Amino acid sequence: MAELVTSPTIVYTDPALKRRYEGRKIPMNTFFEAFIAQKLDVTGDLHQLMRQRDAFMNYRLTMEQVRFLVQDFIPSLIFHTKKADRKFVTEHYDRGNDFFHHFLGETMVYTSAFFESQEDTLEAAQLRKIRHVAEKIHLKKGERLLDIGCGWGTLVAETAAHFGVDATGVTISKNQSEFANERIKARKLQDTARVLTIDYREIPKRRFDKITVLEMAEHVGIRNFQKFLNQVRGLLDDDGMFFLQIVGKRVQTDPHDFTWLAFMSKYIFPGADASLPLGYVTNQLEKAGFEIHSVENINVHYGLTIHKWYLNWMRNRDKVVAAYGEWWYRLWYIFLAWSSLIGEEGRAGCYQLVCNKARPGFDRLQWVGENVSLSEFSAQESERKIA
Repeated sequence: MAELVTSPTIVYTDPALKRRYEGRKIPMNTFFEAFIAQKLDVTGDLHQLMRQRDAFMNYRLTMEQVRFLVQDFIPSLIFHTKKADRKFVTEHYDRGNDFFHHFLGETMVYTSAFFESQEDTLEAAQLRKIRHVAEKIHLKKGERLLDIGCGWGTLVAETAAHFGVDATGVTISKNQSEFANERIKARKLQDTARVLTIDYREIPKRRFDKITVLEMAEHVGIRNFQKFLNQVRGLLDDDGMFFLQIVGKRVQTDPHDFTWLAFMSKYIFPGADASLPLGYVTNQLEKAGFEIHSVENINVHYGLTIHKWYLNWMRNRDKVVAAYGEWWYRLWYIFLAWSSLIGEEGRAGCYQLVCNKARPGFDRLQWVGENVSLSEFSAQESERKIA
């Protein structure tokens, strides 16, 4: 009878790598590169192994990382052109809808969900997130909604169907827009929902009552971040609301965080260099003429979401390998295993910000009564204490 593996372990399959690192700590970046290249394997749960990484990894800078920084990352910070961004985005998102379905599931939403319980299904948590967004910006029937970087169009379709808005989504990915419009047509929503295949910089100049941007601003880049926020302000009605969900890094970083950011930029989201500390984001919003109504850190939901993606990916291993090969399976396997820890350990933050134009005439009284149930609970507690 085969012996059961009770804890994850590293098995070196490359003799040179084994001689150098077996029984010693391996640089984090070297571990990832070797795993993807099948020079080492992991028995057991990779996510669990990553929790124990301090026991077998060090965080030294490698020559591979230095080359990447000089040759790729720094130039990408400087040259955030339409052509460059189109190349980055389409190479990622036009890989194949089935590729993403294997971990995103039926909702095809590539942003953090919102959970009421750890036992929630991914689908339920994603639909709750969309409702959560709509309620935060007081979405009303007949309003015009713009979702910039709409992905596969789920938020566009859901808000048109359940909130009665006229919803427009934009994405630079042809695969995403075709998929989204097919789903919209299947639900007979084409009169009130649509997804356009255009660069965000080419959005026609018209006004929208509400604008949402969920985990897309990271792709805009630091160089264009303020320009992007000014563009959003120009597209927003004077009495409108802007919802921004953005993944940001900590102000205090360590070598682990640097390795993580370099890995993400090289393999997963090239050109997505605007994952920034919350303070930078709020300063940029205010500089662009926005008033921030609320900020919520949903980082714990971000970690739970990615762990659900990780489990989906493992369940669909055979399908992924058959269609895309072992290299792609391993890359996303380690990306998802590691990313769920980023949320779990607070090494990044996923923030939801609700904003309006900083103008005297904006109706701020509409925020009163948003938390009626909480207010009632507090009043009841006060009465008890008085009594």
